[in-house]
Amino acid sequence: MAQTKADRQAAAKKAAATRQRNAQKTRSQTSGKKAASTRQARAARGSAAQAKKAAGSAAGSVTGGVKSAAKAAGTAAKEGRKAVGSRAGASRTKKR
Repeated sequence: MAQTKADRQAAAKKAAATRQRNAQKTRSQTSGKKAASTRQARAARGSAAQAKKAAGSAAGSVTGGVKSAAKAAGTAAKEGRKAVGSRAGASRTKKR
């Protein structure tokens, strides 16, 4: 059975709506990943500042200050890796 012009137009409208939905979904996912990356980068920056502060005060009290500085530096490195990974994942696009 041959398709009528109305059938073809309806199918085209449906396909266009699906493409639009898929594009919106992709944009939303990307922006969510970028937001996560930004949040993680800010946490890393805060940890780095805390490590710097702890390292500065480490001269006064040897044990506690050094331990605190090392922990903060480790946290900063971990958060930084997370942020970089998230941003890299957000910039990747699907290829057809």
